[in-house]
Amino acid sequence: MIRKFLNFKTILITLSILIVIGVIVWQGIYFEGNPDPTAKNISPLSAIINTAILVFREGLEAVLVLAAIISGLVRKKQDELWKPISMGAGVSFLATIATWFIVVAIISSVNTSALNIQAFTGMLAVVVLLIIMNWFFHKIYWTGWIKLHNQKKQKITSNSGKVVQTTTFWSLFLVGLTSVYREGFEVVLFLQNLRLKAGSEVILQGALIGLALTMIVGVLTFIAQRKLPHKKMLVFTGALLVVVLAVMVGETVQEMQLAGWMSTTTIKNLYIPGWAQVWFCVFPNVESLSFQALAVIYVLGSYFAQRYLTKRKAIKQKLIAA
Repeated sequence: MIRKFLNFKTILITLSILIVIGVIVWQGIYFEGNPDPTAKNISPLSAIINTAILVFREGLEAVLVLAAIISGLVRKKQDELWKPISMGAGVSFLATIATWFIVVAIISSVNTSALNIQAFTGMLAVVVLLIIMNWFFHKIYWTGWIKLHNQKKQKITSNSGKVVQTTTFWSLFLVGLTSVYREGFEVVLFLQNLRLKAGSEVILQGALIGLALTMIVGVLTFIAQRKLPHKKMLVFTGALLVVVLAVMVGETVQEMQLAGWMSTTTIKNLYIPGWAQVWFCVFPNVESLSFQALAVIYVLGSYFAQRYLTKRKAIKQKLIAA
């Protein structure tokens, strides 16, 4: 009965994500978008959806990292041990907000044209997102980053009694702080480009939607104290970010072309609907399409390369065991 209930909750989360995708497709097809490929700003709704997907993806990672660290403590009802970790995670959220304002102030103080700033932040966003979407990196992330924090937790709690010592408290606090702030810092970096084009208010709306989806996952993970299909959720949201990555690359190339950083070679016989240009930033020029293709190939290629290496390693281990 419990298993069926949890599966029902998992279905609700999946439906929430599908609603986000449905809004993108429905708005793009129904309203047809703006056919002008040189439009300086994407639509507010498009920016909200992109922001929500990005925030949810990173929020999901933070939730899973924290779940892996404190799950054993929650089961053992060691409140005095896992609460400092939760407090650290809460402070990291405030630190992320402070980082946002610091980064915004730095960008605002730069004396250059808006096109140059957008082109630069676009490149920065693509680089950060490529790192996040690199599946080989995530293989190291999940086996290394979580393992590192768990080792810290075990070392810190090994000599703890009923009363948490000051050193233990602050050590656990730092474990929670660093595990969440890592994701928050990444979000701050690659949302700057969307902020310049859509405004802080629009980004705030998207961030709230992403945080709401993250809270759903957090409630299911920490209150139910059972494992969700973590890998499947990561693959699904990863697929969404592949689309977002292609959009961001298309946007960045267009901004670099408008700023004069890159030439434009128009493909005259290629027709791309206006809604596809606005929502997915697919423009009929060689530079844009080439870089979008390279970005997607890079991410998918690293994923399949990681799978190949994993299978090859498993085969070698079987041969050695035989």
